[in-house]
Amino acid sequence: MHAPIGNFDSATPAPDCLDELTRPVADAVRLWRGSTPADQILYVDTDPQWADTAVFVEHYGRDLLEQSANCVVVTGKRGGGSTLAACVVLSTTRVDVNGAVRRHLGARKASFAAMDTATGETGMEYGGITPVGLPGDWPVLVDPAVVDLPYVLVGSGRRRGKLLVPGKAFAELPGAVVLEGLGVA
Repeated sequence: MHAPIGNFDSATPAPDCLDELTRPVADAVRLWRGSTPADQILYVDTDPQWADTAVFVEHYGRDLLEQSANCVVVTGKRGGGSTLAACVVLSTTRVDVNGAVRRHLGARKASFAAMDTATGETGMEYGGITPVGLPGDWPVLVDPAVVDLPYVLVGSGRRRGKLLVPGKAFAELPGAVVLEGLGVA
């Protein structure tokens, strides 16, 4: 199958390649209930040596810079408690952690989660964390610009491989909130 974005050798419907995905991502695809059919979520094999964004778009297509999203794990703290959440923004922007995220979580302080926390709590590899398959009780904050794209390139749960996901599907993920002002230039 031809990928709808980027210059990939091929794209495979995610339900047809669950073995290529981490367990939480494969489980999320297997149990998918969104209005976008699961077979519209595509997996593309990529070489981990080209995982850095600048090198990645040089190799797989410059148009991907405007059609890629990053998923970062944040921690919001208030009193003695903390909340983990995921933020999904276009790769050309950054997450407004101290503004939009902190306010939405009702936190006194918000910051990026430590790498071992992010990987340990998600069951995914650092550099490949995706909003598909996150713990069901996490808020998944999504910038509207991500939802507006026909297809978005995100991690697959591993450093090798990516998912191509219809933008509107991000708004249907468990715990998803489309949050204005999440991604800032």
